[in-house]
Amino acid sequence: MNIHEYQAKQLFREFGIPVPNGGYAETAPQAAQLAAEMGGDGWVVKAQVHAGARGKAGGVQFADSAEEVRQQAQRMLGTRLVTAQTGAEGLPVEAVMVEATNAISREFYLSLLIDRATNRMMFVASVAGGMDIEAVARETPEKIISTSIHPAAGLQPYQCRKVAKALGIEGQQGKTLATIMTGMYTLFLEKDASQIEINPLVETAAGDIIALDAKINFDDNAVAAHPDILALRDEGQEDEKECKAKQFDLNYITLEGNIGCMVNGAGLAMATMDLVKFKGGAPANFLDVGGGTNADKVAEAFKLILSDRHVKAVLVNIFGGIVQCDVIAEGILAAVKEIDLTVPVVIRLEGTNADQGMALLNESGLGLVTAEDLNHAAEQAVALAGGVA
Repeated sequence: MNIHEYQAKQLFREFGIPVPNGGYAETAPQAAQLAAEMGGDGWVVKAQVHAGARGKAGGVQFADSAEEVRQQAQRMLGTRLVTAQTGAEGLPVEAVMVEATNAISREFYLSLLIDRATNRMMFVASVAGGMDIEAVARETPEKIISTSIHPAAGLQPYQCRKVAKALGIEGQQGKTLATIMTGMYTLFLEKDASQIEINPLVETAAGDIIALDAKINFDDNAVAAHPDILALRDEGQEDEKECKAKQFDLNYITLEGNIGCMVNGAGLAMATMDLVKFKGGAPANFLDVGGGTNADKVAEAFKLILSDRHVKAVLVNIFGGIVQCDVIAEGILAAVKEIDLTVPVVIRLEGTNADQGMALLNESGLGLVTAEDLNHAAEQAVALAGGVA
């Protein structure tokens, strides 16, 4: 689960991580009032969306007066911001963050995440702050330093000193960096985060080290144990279909292809999508209905796939282990009868009660296409979607 920058910075404050003076506003007059209350002679207005690269897309603007803050907020609020991370439709801007500007001497990158190779928490830092860290890793990997945290020992002072030295930070600034890293580590553990990123972490002209930006991701499987974090969720920033899928306990991710896929089991779903690509098609989604599904759940999954206007064909690939294939077939038939089916549907069933399930489909008179094996099913789906298989 993602949260907005202003929410992340509030958590930073609670855990002793220094951030600029600022607040958030949902209207342009509120934004101007914030600037007036903060005082000073310069502010930055930031669109609050769950995506990076806002600055390049016009979502970060500077202002020299409270009136200009109001104008910038007015321009952003109520629009959809399109960045390199949002896709063509962008994300709605329903709030902005207003902060006092700071003269910056240096910019750094600092993040805390889970290193899947070692199954440990890892700090990643770089002197190339404010840049795309993936590009830095690809083009100038020598500018990146990392340090893993042993789960029994926890974050050690020498690791903070190691990062400080790599960034060229010393003295009192080094102590501040240690406070920031300790705060990130504690926040990560206490709130079950999956990643905390500060890009950039800056040294101001006055010599202070502060988090100019803040991004926190939380473990979806743990947020239920943290009502305070769950309350920060903004469903308006999430894919509508993915939100609906969560209501029915479906694992759904929107992709960019035109072949809707409904599969039971994450591994089988990945294999199915790979085969669709191999046959010349492109999957429109990842959808795992789970091993212990039922007819109602299958019906909702089917309707979810067909709600995507980009879908030109549907491929259903079910292996009946725990779940019975005739139950899957009943769910598909219920969904097809409820909606106006306008795209071809290819179905492959294998396993428990597969023959009964295939019989139900073939005798339904609904024009559903059945396949004996996955290879043939994928070829048919790609061809029916206008592909080249």
